[in-house]
Formats: sequence, C-alpha cells, structure tokens
Amino acid sequence: MHAMASSSFLTNKHNLALSAFSSTSSSQFSISKCRKPNSKKNIVSAIAPKQLERKPATTGSVKTAMTMTEKILARASEKSELNPGDNVWVNVDVLMTHDVCGPGSFAIFKNEFGQNAKVWDREKVVVIPDHYIFTSDERANRNVDSLRDFCLDQNIKYFYDIKDRTDFRVNPDYKGVCHIALAQEGHCRPGEVLLGTDSHTCTAGAFGQFATGIGLTDAGFVLGTGKLLLKVPQTLRFVIDGEMPDYILAKDLILQIIGEISVSGARYKSMEFVGSTVESLNMEERMTLCNMVIEAGGKNGVVPADTTTFKYLEDKTQVPYEPVYSDKHARFLSEYRFDISKLEPLVAKPHSPDNRALARECKDVKIDRVYIGSCTGGKTEDFMDAAKVFLASGKKVKVPTFLVPATQKVWMDIYSIPVAESGGKTCFQIFEEAGCDTPASPSCSACMGGPRDTYARLNEPKVCVSTTNRNFPGRMGHKEGQIYLASPYTAAASALTGYVTDPREFLH
Repeated sequence: MHAMASSSFLTNKHNLALSAFSSTSSSQFSISKCRKPNSKKNIVSAIAPKQLERKPATTGSVKTAMTMTEKILARASEKSELNPGDNVWVNVDVLMTHDVCGPGSFAIFKNEFGQNAKVWDREKVVVIPDHYIFTSDERANRNVDSLRDFCLDQNIKYFYDIKDRTDFRVNPDYKGVCHIALAQEGHCRPGEVLLGTDSHTCTAGAFGQFATGIGLTDAGFVLGTGKLLLKVPQTLRFVIDGEMPDYILAKDLILQIIGEISVSGARYKSMEFVGSTVESLNMEERMTLCNMVIEAGGKNGVVPADTTTFKYLEDKTQVPYEPVYSDKHARFLSEYRFDISKLEPLVAKPHSPDNRALARECKDVKIDRVYIGSCTGGKTEDFMDAAKVFLASGKKVKVPTFLVPATQKVWMDIYSIPVAESGGKTCFQIFEEAGCDTPASPSCSACMGGPRDTYARLNEPKVCVSTTNRNFPGRMGHKEGQIYLASPYTAAASALTGYVTDPREFLH
C-alpha cells in the first residue's frame, strides 16, 4: 500500500495571486479614502494600528480562504486573515511545562522579568511532573522540588504535584504523563493555542487546537507576557478513507504516513488529518495520530473537532470554546490520500521512526522485551487493545512485558474496566494471566531513558518492541539498544512469540 501525493502548486499559485490582488486592491481602496493622493507615508508600523471597521463593498467582500491552523492563529493574533510565512504575536491560552524543562523556564522568566515578577495568568499555566519521577536520582527529585517552590510562590492553580513517590496513589493531585493528563483534565479545547515545553505537545491537536512544543527561552517569555511570536506554517492535508481493518490501529496509520514522507517531510508544516477513517477514530486514537507529527518534523497536527470531540469534553471543562474548520478552498501545500482498508500492521525498525516495514517482514527478528506505555501507547484504549490480543491467544508471554500506564486514571482503568468479550475480566486480570509484569506507576518511565534506576530502562543492548514514539540510539537507555516501534496489537503479539509478530496471527 502506498499513498498518492498530489502537489497543489498550480492551485496554490492561483489562490496566492488572487489573494495578493485582493489584498492590494482593498488596501488601495482604504488608502484612497483616508489619505491624500500625494501622501508619501506608505510605511506600515511594526505594530499595526487598530483598523477602522470597513463595511463590505456592495459587490461582496473578498475573503482569503484559510486552513484550520491559519484560522486559529489569526484569531489568537487578532487578525482577520493570515498567510503561511506570516510572523505574528499570538495570545496563548495554555502553557504547559514539566519537571525536565520547568526549572529552566522558571529561571529564565525570573532573570528576564524580575525575581518578584508574577506570571501573566496563574490559571493558564499548567505544571505536570511526569518524566523522571520514580527514581532515587537526587537531581531528578530536585527538579520536582523546584516546580513545587515556583508553583507555591506563584499560586499556580493547575500544579499536579507528587510528594510521596513510594506510592503514587496517596498523591491525589499527581496525574502522570503531561500530554494525556492535559486531555483528561480538560486543558485541551478546540480553537485554542496550547504551547508546551515538550515536543509531543502536538498530541493536543487531536482536539482541533493549535498545539506545539517550544523551548525554555520561549516558555520564559510566555510566562511573563502570555504571548509568543510564531510563524504561520504551511499545511499538508492527509485524507484518510476506508474502513479500518480490525488488526490496524492509529499507530499503524502514523507510521505509514511518516514512512511515506520521512522524518523531515513535514518540517515546520501543519499536518491536518481528515477523512472517514479519522472521523471513525475515538479521541485517544486521534491523540496517537497527532502525537507523532513531530516525528515527521511537523510544527503541529490537527484533527477537526466533531461530536466525538465534544462528547469527550462534556465532563472535562466548563471553559467555553469555539471550534474552527478549514475553508473549502483553503490552500494546502500538498494533499496525500490513503485507502486504509489495504494497510497491514507496521513497525518502525531501528533507528528512525521512518524506517518503516511490515510487521510480517520482521518475523525473524528475535526480541528481548516488550514495552507498552508512553504518551503514544500508554492510554486506556492502548491497554484495552493489548489485552484483546492476550485474550484471543490464551497464551503466556515469552519475553518480559512491561506495562506503564500514562496517568493515574489509566492505571485505575486497567484495574476496573472490563474488556469486551472477556466475561468481565479487566485488563489487569488478562495481563496477569498472560504473565506480564505488574502495571507500573504512571509516568514517562523508560520512554526517554532517564536515570539508570528508571523502571524498564534499557541498561543493556537489548531488542525491544515498544509502543513509544522514538527509536533513536540511546532513546530508551543503552545506546546500542534496538527499538522497534509498533502498535499495542503488534507489541502484544510480539510478546507472545518472542519475535516481531503480525497481530493477525492472534486476531482472526
């Protein structure tokens, strides 16, 4: 199966010419009304003055069609329209940081705005310790202490603290992996701008918002001002149609796309996902799709909000939001079309997320362990999917199989929600019967390596099938470790055989 990429260069050229003409003619119209013909003051100030409201011409107003991302940034920058490449100051709705990047961001904020400065809005800053939590490493623990000191000083409303690391359950505020916690706690809303000091912040684009990762300096600036200068990205459109085979998951979709366009194929581009297949996905699968946009070099990923989105948000937020959608004639740099009904289970072989291969082509690859977890593959639905494979097989795993729930809520779901057609068994019961490791404390754990005592870290050059997002050398610990990225279906199937395995072997 392969995608058809059709460049819309000619269409773009036409639209750009039209918008340039419209822009010129409208600006001349307004200048001729407001200025003397011989005026030489044609320079527009760096900060544009507020424009007087101008009623549409009787022949109809000229409007540039925009993509979702362009519309969100236009609203956030208080502009009527934007074009790709424009640099605009945007108002930020939510800023997220965690224990790895928070202390540095806070230090920059204080250095630049003053030791006694206050953040621009204490209710729009979300601080989530999650990366290096369950470790005896003193520096990692000190980072969490730094978060706590800052949040107490600033009276940050949304600080998901953990004080007792011996038992995460006695910490009611502690959530776990930031990207999943943001969604579960109602911080992801259509039409908004969410920035985070983590490259996988793009996960939140599943909610129809602009979400992207930023650096510490930018975060320090946002803390003080609530604004950031952003360049408007061009948009790549991915139209995914066809009924999802029952052995395919969103992880397979995004591995297919990254394999198609490469890890630099969407560099500083917005990736918009539409089509009947995307509409059929639940919110957690949409999050998986947007999560790995950064692995294609993307600036952000986005899925149009619909009834699935609104239903998910019903009990999670009281903040009013307003979704936006791409115009019919919006300009996309390229459009890729996929018929997903023909897709087979995939893996990304070491050492790059675009090193795509069919799972069945790797059946001779002997593995040492399986890891199911992370923002990409540690959600409730991910564990439900893995449990289906174990249940269908009725067998025990042949390699150590590590389970790391993304959040405290996911951990509880594993122990409480019955798996379909299991006779009432929970994920935990199925995992226990299959011989998996006991579900660990929710956190990022070994996805980013971490201190040497991090649970399930690769401390030796082992071969691992993982539901995480990156398989670069050293990513999960040992620089000679070999990581095969896969869906929860493929990961579970591989655990049962001790080799990279196509889940169709167990899912009939």
